Amino acid sequence: MSDVLRRWFGLEGRTVLLTGGTGGIGTAMSRAFAGAGARLVFAGDDEATGNLLARALGDAGHEVHFHPCDVADRGALDGLLEATCRRFGPPAILVCNAGIAGPHGTMGSAREAEWAGLLRINLDHPLHLANRVAPLMAQERGGSIVLTASLAGLRGNKAVGLYGIAKAGLIQLARNLAVEWGPAGVRANALAPGLVETGWAGAILADAPARERRLSLTPLRRVGTPEEIATAALFLAGPGAGFITGHCLVVDGGTLISDGN
Repeated sequence: MSDVLRRWFGLEGRTVLLTGGTGGIGTAMSRAFAGAGARLVFAGDDEATGNLLARALGDAGHEVHFHPCDVADRGALDGLLEATCRRFGPPAILVCNAGIAGPHGTMGSAREAEWAGLLRINLDHPLHLANRVAPLMAQERGGSIVLTASLAGLRGNKAVGLYGIAKAGLIQLARNLAVEWGPAGVRANALAPGLVETGWAGAILADAPARERRLSLTPLRRVGTPEEIATAALFLAGPGAGFITGHCLVVDGGTLISDGN
């Protein structure tokens, strides 16, 4: 890496706390942040995958620690932050990537417990962690928060409406954090992926008509990769995006701006 790239895109010496670090996009994020030189603590609910990934990244010479965590539990989130501070110091970068799809169908058909569970994971966990981490960043006069939202949070949805509401909330959360903590040098941004090659998108990708319809609405005519989302998060988190805050970066191959022609 050249000195210019290292200055603007390297994360050497910075502590990164990442939730949802063991799924399709999360694994790519873990690899990307470790590869950029960060001291990484990544969390997930898949302990076996997390331990294997941490071992592989550690064997490659990266400073990495996996911490199992149920992000629906605020006490577990507090424990995750405390473990991060003990191991590498307070986070300079927080990436909240953990999330669930929730119930599929009309909003009125969802049970209250499903709605509450979706909000707890998709919206409450980033809010809680950001409220804990931002003051620590402010003490250091700088930091970066990245929230993984979704294209579903930017347009109407017939089948994943509750998911879309939670993701729209994340986009607004990034704006609010940017305004609240900007004077202390803390940035906050959201990331809105479109259709990406992950297990979550498996049903759409396996349904040929559904896949073709979706691709026909996407100018690039393809599905995104987890690595393309991870590198977008890496950009927003790092010094190269130092004058970007309160923004939602859409990474969807152009789906949002297409009229289908």
